[in-house]
This record gives sequence, structure tokens and C-alpha cells, in this order.
Amino acid sequence: MRGVGEATGAITIVNALPTGVGAAVGIELRARAEVELHPAGSRGRWDVRLPPDARTPLVIASLDTALNRFAPGSAGTASASVRSEIPPARGLKSSSAVSSAVILAVAAATDASPPPLEVARLSASSAKASGVSATGALDDALAGLSGGVVVTDNRTGTLLASYDLPGGLAVALLVPRATHRPSPEWSAAFARFGDRGRSAAGAAQGGDWATAMRLNSEIVEQVVGYEYREVRAELERRGAVAASVSGMGPALAAIAPEARLTGVLDAMPTRVGEPRSVLLSRNGAAPNGGRS
Repeated sequence: MRGVGEATGAITIVNALPTGVGAAVGIELRARAEVELHPAGSRGRWDVRLPPDARTPLVIASLDTALNRFAPGSAGTASASVRSEIPPARGLKSSSAVSSAVILAVAAATDASPPPLEVARLSASSAKASGVSATGALDDALAGLSGGVVVTDNRTGTLLASYDLPGGLAVALLVPRATHRPSPEWSAAFARFGDRGRSAAGAAQGGDWATAMRLNSEIVEQVVGYEYREVRAELERRGAVAASVSGMGPALAAIAPEARLTGVLDAMPTRVGEPRSVLLSRNGAAPNGGRS
């Protein structure tokens, strides 16, 4: 029994740490997982076999979560491989994408077809169990599964709003070489910004994603210490609709009309990181999965 799953990364509209409500939009950077299951009875445990590069707490937790959900009461041997084009630990949702891809692959291997929200909830559970996310990042996982903007209450696992951005927009990324520390280490610091976080979340839920991104970036920059304010202002002068630190950073994401994207990329300081462009994912563009 073999299954394949794919999910995309995402960029942050609103970080969920201040309030528990987060928002994200999917981007076309992908993670892919292949899983092979060899059932051997209904008792005992699954013997999980992973190559060194995939043997992480997140992949192990995602496999365990998916096997408990889609192959309950079974045992045997499970192996998995993972490939990702998403730069890790930069705020571009690589963990959520990898976890979702693994869960989709297990689902495909067992002939299950869970809806995106269920997969995202399983991914969030795995992220919290493995310690990579304080909130579970339901918004990040769901954005990478369904495309478009999603706003979720990560405390209750609820989808609050979803919508596509206007056509003709794309994303300019500034991707530094540095990485961020895990979000659980920042929970207490972000909790002090509940009022401002609620304003950002309310804007996102009401469809004003550009205002939400600006408010979000102000919070993250103040907490973590990124000095992106002048860079963001210059990106908007060059044509970006909005720009924000993505996740815990250090990646900076700007959404701009495709016709202005070159100017926005040119304004990104190469001394800080590598500028690159990516496409937005759209609602209904669910990643493929299959069994063989």
C-alpha cells in the first residue's frame, strides 16, 4: 500500500500567537511525501522506518497521528520519504506543509479522502505534539491545503473565513539565511499584544488582508526585533499592496500586482537575504494525492 501527498507553503497574514486566531495565504512552494504501509495484523504497533533526513519529531508525530486516524487497530511496517522546496525555519510554513503531505500520503495509502480541514486539524495536532508550534498553526496548514486566504481560530480548530485574493497578484519573498527559534519560545512575549492582535485578526476576517498584514508585521517586528519597517515602506512605494514578516520570520513577504513585482524585488536588500518570487495558491487548488 503506497500513498503520495502534497501540500504547499504559505505566508502569514496574521500570526496566531497574540490571540489564537491566525490567517495565512497559500503559495506555490511544495512539500511531497511518499508512504508505504505493510500491514501485519491488528495487534502491536507500527514499526516506522525513516531515512535520516526524514527522521524528525514532526514526521514521526504526523505518521503516528495519521495511522491512528486512517488505520486504527492495525500494525505493521510504515516507511516514508519527504521532499520539500520550502526553505525551513524561515516562516514559510515548511513544517505545516511537510506534516500535511505525510498525513495525505497515509490517507491515500488507506483509500481515505479526508477534507482539507480535517487534514489541517491532524497536522496542527502533530505540530503541537512534536513541539514545533505553540498554536498548531491550523491556518498555515489549511492555507497550504486549500489555497487562498484562510482565517482560523487555532484554539478551537474552527475555520472563520476563507477567500481568494484579487487576480493578478503574486508574492515577492526576501529569504534570509538565518532561521527562527520555535514559536513556543515566544508565546509569553506575544501574549502581551492581544489587543493589537485582535485588530489584525478582525481586519483579516473582514477581508482587509492588507491592513492585517501591516498590523501583524508591526507586532512581530517589535517582539522579535526585526528592523523591517523602512524596507516595508519602500516595498509599498515600489508597488506592493502590503508586506509583512511571515510567521516568526525572518522571511519578509510582499504581495504585489504582477506588473509591479520586478520593482518590488529590486527594492529588497540583498545584504539581508535572497529575493525571489512565487505564485499564490487559489481556493480549490487542493494538492494531489494518490495510491498505488
